[in-house]
Amino acid sequence: MSEFHSIGLIGRHESDSAVQSLKRLKTFLEKGGYQVVLDNETAASFVADGVRVTSKEKLGELCDLVIVVGGDGSLLAAARALAKFSVPLLGINRGRLGFLTDISPDEIETKVGEVLAGKYMAESRFLLDMSVSREGKPIGKGSALNDVVIHPGEYIRMIEFDLFIDGQFVYTQRSDGLIISTPTGSTAYALSGGGPIMHPKLDAIVVVPLNPHTLSSRPIVVEGSSEFKIIIGDENVALPHVTCDGHEQFITQPGDVIRIHKKPHRLTLVHPIKHNFYETCRSKLNWQVK
Repeated sequence: MSEFHSIGLIGRHESDSAVQSLKRLKTFLEKGGYQVVLDNETAASFVADGVRVTSKEKLGELCDLVIVVGGDGSLLAAARALAKFSVPLLGINRGRLGFLTDISPDEIETKVGEVLAGKYMAESRFLLDMSVSREGKPIGKGSALNDVVIHPGEYIRMIEFDLFIDGQFVYTQRSDGLIISTPTGSTAYALSGGGPIMHPKLDAIVVVPLNPHTLSSRPIVVEGSSEFKIIIGDENVALPHVTCDGHEQFITQPGDVIRIHKKPHRLTLVHPIKHNFYETCRSKLNWQVK
């Protein structure tokens, strides 16, 4: 008997291919006797008579498993909303790269069926919490499964800031910005910025400067429990922006303080039984094989 009974579905409602996969998945699950629950946005994309509809956050309370149909961006959004509920996520790739959504659309019945039968791998990932304060008062907060990025926004100008890790001063930097990334995000924007690939099981965070004015400023890998404080410099022409997974955005001012640390709630990702991180890197990053 399956450990999963109520299954939530989240999909890219603006994508015709994702909607097709959602319909196929819904039919498969209902035939198997599972209760299907859709979030509001997903339900708006196709007629789903008799299916329970709720908010994305509520899925975490109602479901034993949530299946995300879309690209990595769709799974990142689901992770930010659902991590605090400890509901596992399974991804079906209807995006481009698909590092996190690793079941192909033509394998839905086979691979999802195996997961429901208990043949799967569970992987724990941590997220980051970010907050911005001004004159000691909070003005914004967000969370990220991939990364928190500080950048100049719409202007092509260097920005200046002070970086502290665990209360210790690291440097004053002038650059195009800074990426603070989890192991999950190390194969995303941080990789494009010259950061290292980190295995998902690592309890570590990488700090990647974006085009630093001092060329000796290189990526730094620190403990996952590290706490970061970034103080926006007084001499900035551009007002630095802060984004979480490229989604939530806050515009800072000189003197603002950004704090980043590990989120207390972890995310459980579900993979097919033969999932292999290195094979994923080979296929997605076009690594050479014999």
